[in-house]
Amino acid sequence: MDFTLNDEQKMIQKTVRDFVNKELKPLEQEVLKNEREGRPGISNEKIKELREKAKAIGFWGINTPEEYGGANLGPIMSVLIAMELGRTFVPFNFGGSADNILYLCNEEQKQKYLIPTINGERRSCFALTEPDAGSDARGIQMKAVKDGDHWVLNGEKVFITNGNEADFAMVFAVTDKEKGANGGVTCFLVDKEMGWKSEYIYTMGEWGPATLVFDNVRVPEENILGELGQGFNLGMQWIGQGRYMIPAGAIGAAERLLQMAIDYSKTRVTFGKPIAERQAIQWMVADSAVEIEAAKWIVLRAAWMAENGMDPRHQSSMAKLNGAIMANQVVDRVLQIHGGMGYTKELPIERWYRELRLYRIFEGTDEIQRRTIARNLLKGHAKVGELL
Repeated sequence: MDFTLNDEQKMIQKTVRDFVNKELKPLEQEVLKNEREGRPGISNEKIKELREKAKAIGFWGINTPEEYGGANLGPIMSVLIAMELGRTFVPFNFGGSADNILYLCNEEQKQKYLIPTINGERRSCFALTEPDAGSDARGIQMKAVKDGDHWVLNGEKVFITNGNEADFAMVFAVTDKEKGANGGVTCFLVDKEMGWKSEYIYTMGEWGPATLVFDNVRVPEENILGELGQGFNLGMQWIGQGRYMIPAGAIGAAERLLQMAIDYSKTRVTFGKPIAERQAIQWMVADSAVEIEAAKWIVLRAAWMAENGMDPRHQSSMAKLNGAIMANQVVDRVLQIHGGMGYTKELPIERWYRELRLYRIFEGTDEIQRRTIARNLLKGHAKVGELL
């Protein structure tokens, strides 16, 4: 068993870390100041400038197939890159990508939605969650009723990332109530100009999702993504990828936070000694390091399974559950080590504290992951001590 990265992987990892250190970290104080004063942390113009710099060194379309101009680096490298980007809170990701399910567009849809999204000319959002259907995605109620060569959508979606910025949405609606999630949910590509409205949702963190309102929005039959009635499966494909990518970002954040705590504990003196010499602090540092390392290998194994054509769902649920809890424990300890300064907005710790709390909720709550893991084990879909 070899855990060594090959030369190409090492080079990519180092290049991303250098990019984060050189281009993103210097923006952190500006981002904090903007957010304190009620402005977006970073402008769209600056993000575009950063993406062009990244593109110049080959970071464009990390998961995008080569036929669309991407690098197609695969799950393992994508996870490693997410860990590096997680080491800063500057809201940035490399361009040239599209949601995984958009690759199921037919040829006409690819020209209208997929390729413009990859090129950065259009922006999408994934609209599944509803007021009464979050963790229970099978309980969505939004209706789509056939009317000639159109479908008429009525309902509401909530907590939609990029919902305020997107110009089209991948919307999941019930087209056959009797079948429900088992063949009665369809995914539609719905342009904003077709009539849906978005409303900003204020949260405790800097994440600003949206409520999407559909009032008799008419969508052409040709805008069905995939097959009629098979939308729920598409939704699960979209969510499944996030369950190992989200904790990857959490690992990067936790590593950065732990290093901040280590550095601070060596210079903060109480009762004549640096607090790094206090056992209470040492145990917090040690526990955090162990938990980060464990989370890292759970995530990497999920990515390895995905890359090798295996079913990663059970491992991904464990990665999401463990990684989200780990990051929240680490940031809490780091804030405690910094004391009053950790609680201020002068340092980014309290910002990370608010941001990482979301990780235990979106893309499947802790409780849903536990339910999934337990169900898999109890029904024999996964086995304790299964051979690697």
